[in-house]
Amino acid sequence: MPADEPDAAPPIGPKSVDTVPIGKGARLLWAGSGWFFVGLGTLGIFLPLLPTVVFYLLAAWCFSKSHPHLADKLYAHKRYGPHLVAWRDRRAISRKGKVSAILAMSASVPFVFFTLGFPAVLIPLAVLLVLGPWIWTRAE
Repeated sequence: MPADEPDAAPPIGPKSVDTVPIGKGARLLWAGSGWFFVGLGTLGIFLPLLPTVVFYLLAAWCFSKSHPHLADKLYAHKRYGPHLVAWRDRRAISRKGKVSAILAMSASVPFVFFTLGFPAVLIPLAVLLVLGPWIWTRAE
């Protein structure tokens, strides 16, 4: 490139694509992890306290390292895609998602207290006290 021409700007593409080449074993590990998280996210559709979008976010991240077209399929999903894209692009959580997450964490505290007792209840309580404010302060 001649000295008088400015450097070309890097191409703008989806943030899900990782451009570092990886080996076959690593690609299989990332893909397997992606499918595992898709499975957990799909279970979350039917089990009320299992977070669907969180697991789909993890799946998209894993797929972005192994098979970017699968990550793009998750981002294009009719129902969950907008939440995934909002997090990927702006680190945003919808108001409904924030309320649902905090309510689920809040419900887990008495559930664990009545099923497992005192020492175990400190775990969901700590999670609620640390992650609750963090979730609430994310962009919408």
